[in-house]
Amino acid sequence: MHPYNYYAPENINDALGLLEKFGSKARCLAGGTDILVQTRGGRFELDAIIDVKNIPELTKVEWTKDHLLVGSAVPCYLLYEDEKVTSQFPGIIDAASLIGGIQIQSRASLGGNLCNASPSADGICPLIVHNTICVIAGPKGSREISVDQFCVSPGKNVLDEGEFLVSLKIPLPNSGFGAAYERFIPRNEMDIAVAAVGSSVVVDGGKITNSKIALAAVGPTPIYAEKASEFLLGKDVSEDNLDQASQIAQDSCSPITDMRGDVEFRKHLIGVLTRRTLDLALERAGGN
Repeated sequence: MHPYNYYAPENINDALGLLEKFGSKARCLAGGTDILVQTRGGRFELDAIIDVKNIPELTKVEWTKDHLLVGSAVPCYLLYEDEKVTSQFPGIIDAASLIGGIQIQSRASLGGNLCNASPSADGICPLIVHNTICVIAGPKGSREISVDQFCVSPGKNVLDEGEFLVSLKIPLPNSGFGAAYERFIPRNEMDIAVAAVGSSVVVDGGKITNSKIALAAVGPTPIYAEKASEFLLGKDVSEDNLDQASQIAQDSCSPITDMRGDVEFRKHLIGVLTRRTLDLALERAGGN
């Protein structure tokens, strides 16, 4: 690792200017729990680290009429220590309270976790099932893209050179909405998921009117399990329907065998975790 310059811009335009100046030799730092380790490990040869924590838009949690806006550098602990966020978004809190340990959560952010684009990232699946939108700043202005389209391959995302993630726009939950996230890990904490699932449902009159299921650690990117999600639309809340959706989710993944688990084990876990997260999402939606 060769020496690099450290910058801490205080507004979006200054950050964009630095990204333009250094190009591919610059990276943004939201919490640093990934980028500093990767740089030290030789993944990147950087001339500049751009610390974005002094930019107000990236460090605030803001409620609007329709959305919760979470800056991309907001550390996880600020979310799970906020009673309003915890009460309205328990599915997001499921993940925010799992990323690393308590020390890591004082720095790590959901935005940084998303930009790192790990297939096993804990924060991405809950963002997918909450229909979260990414707000991106770049040299051509601002643009938005859904989280389920953000990751393109292991460690790669859709950000073009000179762009960075400003905030996450999470729709406020409607009546009858519930979401949950769960992972399987070999140790009790601070481990990488062997498999993980996020699920959300909207229940009205005993029927599931909306559903979204996302899978982690079983493909090159977090997976929006579209077929399993669509299967539940208009269906009654029943054991058979939930079991079938879980089976379809198993068929939606493409895991590999590695030191943490083989293909069949991971597929089995997806079925189990899909059913568990659907059950908890239904309980939170009041449709159990």
